[in-house]
Amino acid sequence: MENTTCGVRIRRGGPADAPAVLAMLDSAVRWMNDRGNTEQWGTTPFSEKPGGPELVDRYMTENLPYIAEFDGTPAAALVLDSGPDPRAPITPAEEPERYVRLLVSDRRFAGRHLGSALLAHAVQETRRAGVPLLRVDCWAGGGGELVTFYERHGFTSTETFRSGSWPGQVLAQRVG
Repeated sequence: MENTTCGVRIRRGGPADAPAVLAMLDSAVRWMNDRGNTEQWGTTPFSEKPGGPELVDRYMTENLPYIAEFDGTPAAALVLDSGPDPRAPITPAEEPERYVRLLVSDRRFAGRHLGSALLAHAVQETRRAGVPLLRVDCWAGGGGELVTFYERHGFTSTETFRSGSWPGQVLAQRVG
């Protein structure tokens, strides 16, 4: 399934997109660190983290990855799964769901609303699959700006959690 809106093309991703997604993650870590946020994703580029490249490879092969392209260049990515990582301290849903495992953009394309386009696409894909619930978790630190971003996109906060000292928030959206 491909979707094109406002010059942004959203397409299914795959293994060939792993290097671009890894570069997006590295770009996001640098961008956050440059702004003083060293807590959300740490300070080590994702490509240098133990298991980082392998995780991205798994996302691109075992899940439902989507790539937003701008002028033909992969500029953002979203990965859907059937639930949260089972190792995460998150309460499982009591019904079928789609779960946003990753949403990241290349900071060179900031301001083009690629994350918004990908979240709208995730809602469409979840609804198309006949699944009533879309959930996501995010970093709840830094004043909660990321939580607010998801709330602006129709999600409602449902539970908080901690992974070590990392504060997290789970949000849900009914799409049925």
